[in-house]
Formats: sequence, structure tokens, C-alpha cells
Amino acid sequence: MGDISPDLHRDTLLFTGYDDDYIKVNHQLYHSSLCIHEGKLVNPWGPARIRDVTVDVLQMFLQQPPEVLIIGTGRTTAFPDTSVMQFLADHHIGFECMDSRSAARTYNILLAEGRTVSAALLLPGARR
Repeated sequence: MGDISPDLHRDTLLFTGYDDDYIKVNHQLYHSSLCIHEGKLVNPWGPARIRDVTVDVLQMFLQQPPEVLIIGTGRTTAFPDTSVMQFLADHHIGFECMDSRSAARTYNILLAEGRTVSAALLLPGARR
């Protein structure tokens, strides 16, 4: 049988775990919301809850906009304010909101497909 595993660089940032109070990236534990953009990890990343996601915190995605921004919203799927969704649409950034476990898996899959993808995972259950 042929190898069907994705041909990813060994330093590629991938989600490797998630629970209510942590996110794992390349097997490293993080205890606050984070994002991955342009192959760089930002932790901590501003908002902890979806209501805290504003146009201001999304400015970082404008210089090199991803094809898709995956927004993980914690244990359940939620959506940001309509002004945030309009901002992303106005800047031609596709986006998907989903629970953070699904977001982590989706990010990994899209990255393996060679897509230009960024992820922002919220961790509302984190200890502060």
C-alpha cells in the first residue's frame, strides 16, 4: 500500500489535544485561548469567550489573510457578533465557527490538504 499521510514539514503546528481547560499543540499544553496564524502560535491570545471576539482582536489576520479562519468556541458552537462576521466577509476571509474539538480537527485536516488556514481556539473553561 502507498503512504497517504500528508507531507507536512516536521515543525508544522498541529493540534494534538483539547479539553475544557487546555489545548495541546504539538503535544505542548496551553491553558489559555490561542491562535495559529502564518505558522506561528500566539499564546495567550486575547479573548476567552466568543463575546470577547471583536474586530480589534482580528486585525492580526489582515496583513496575510488566510483562506479560512477556523474559530473554536469552546465546548459548544457559538457565533461572534454580526459586526465581526461582516468584518471577515468584507476582507474576503472565509470563516467557520464550531466547538473547539471540531475546530482543532478541521484545522489539521485543512492544513494537511495544503490550504492556507488559521485557527483561533477559545478556552472559556481555563483557570485564570
